[in-house]
Amino acid sequence: MAHPIAIGGIHHLRLTVTDVNHSRAFYTSLLGFDVAAELPPASDPSYEAVNAILFGGVVLIKGTLLLGLRPVAPQGDRFDENRVGLDHLSFSVSSREELEHAARLLDERGIAHGEVTALPSFGIYILEFRDPDNIQLELTAPYS
Repeated sequence: MAHPIAIGGIHHLRLTVTDVNHSRAFYTSLLGFDVAAELPPASDPSYEAVNAILFGGVVLIKGTLLLGLRPVAPQGDRFDENRVGLDHLSFSVSSREELEHAARLLDERGIAHGEVTALPSFGIYILEFRDPDNIQLELTAPYS
């Protein structure tokens, strides 16, 4: 019998967005991502080759996770977790206190969010909110 593919952690993911600048600001200022790769100026000889990979977008980094933002969705399009594809994306935080801090920060920025919710059967607390394109995001902390 063949062994399953021996995968490690998630290397990267790319989200399709409507406005790369708005999404970039959201993920960098709220979640602390840094820019790992972006398009050079159009006059740069590498522009076409880089654009063929980035599609006019940007790659962000936080720890070992690379998050690509690909601005090819039509204006006004909104994410729907009930269609085939992504349901939500969850980021780990260290504690329930970090979730409470995140809820206050979301409030300060006028970003709607759910309550910090205990899911003891999964051993976690969660806090749900959405990005500028309505992609459901979640922060997850260990339940103690």
